[in-house]
Amino acid sequence: MTDDAIVLDDVCKSFGAFRAVDGVSLRVPRGSLYGFLGPNGSGKTTTLRMITNILLPDRGRIEVLGANSTAAARDRVAYLPEERGLYKKMTVRRLIHYYASLKGRPRAEVAADLDGWLERFGLTPWIDRKIEVLSKGMSQKVQFISAAVARPELLVLDEPFSGLDPLAEVDLREAILELGRRGATIIFSTHNMAVAETLCDRLFMIYRGKKVLDGTLEEIQSTHGEPVVRLGTPLGAAAVDGLPDIVRVSERGRLLDVRLAPGASPQALLHAVAARTIVTHFELARPSLHDVFVSIARPAPEDLRNA
Repeated sequence: MTDDAIVLDDVCKSFGAFRAVDGVSLRVPRGSLYGFLGPNGSGKTTTLRMITNILLPDRGRIEVLGANSTAAARDRVAYLPEERGLYKKMTVRRLIHYYASLKGRPRAEVAADLDGWLERFGLTPWIDRKIEVLSKGMSQKVQFISAAVARPELLVLDEPFSGLDPLAEVDLREAILELGRRGATIIFSTHNMAVAETLCDRLFMIYRGKKVLDGTLEEIQSTHGEPVVRLGTPLGAAAVDGLPDIVRVSERGRLLDVRLAPGASPQALLHAVAARTIVTHFELARPSLHDVFVSIARPAPEDLRNA
């Protein structure tokens, strides 16, 4: 058995003249929690849909759970799309049992799992209510439970935290981690960089259809972008106005994150700021995942001029 739950080799997918995914190769280890990142239109959802056999690649090879045909592994894969799809006239109980039956799960086993998941999400009183009376957050939890009770070896989540309130997001994050502890491989796309940083073992970023990042957070931080200088002064952003070698300044509460040009000296910046005002905080910090994401996905000036 291969150690990889998912293998993509030189995968391409076009829609007419538009190349949505362009030569992407990727390996997702079994049992890992893999984050898919990228701005809207970058190819994330197209890649996930090819992995789940909703779309077929124009070129390249996709292997899922050791099977060259994604369809062969379908009963071991659960997919939660960004566009939620629930039968609104069904009750919660009937809907979950129906979805589990599509994956071949015995009704008695599903019933045993179902009680625990409903209690975990606070949905036990709603088990015999119709989907149409549930809030958006409740519906999202029901759809996640429908995937979880199938006991998938691979769980694919497309923007699972979209539209959730903070408490519901915490519940869902803990549930995802629980499935990971049970041995499932989980991949999910998200725009929430803080969630990706804290939740994922590895991260993959696609931009304009091409893979631009793939690795652990530490690997990505060490190879992409210069360290950020975190400064605190009474003057705020005025303390660095007009100084050379500054690429970008971001306010972080009472502190400033100053991104320097490659090769620029943080010590030179410290001396220049200290000559102007009191320095209350000085720290060299690794770029956050948000910083790396923005530096890659921010449109170049020539792109804006040609838009």
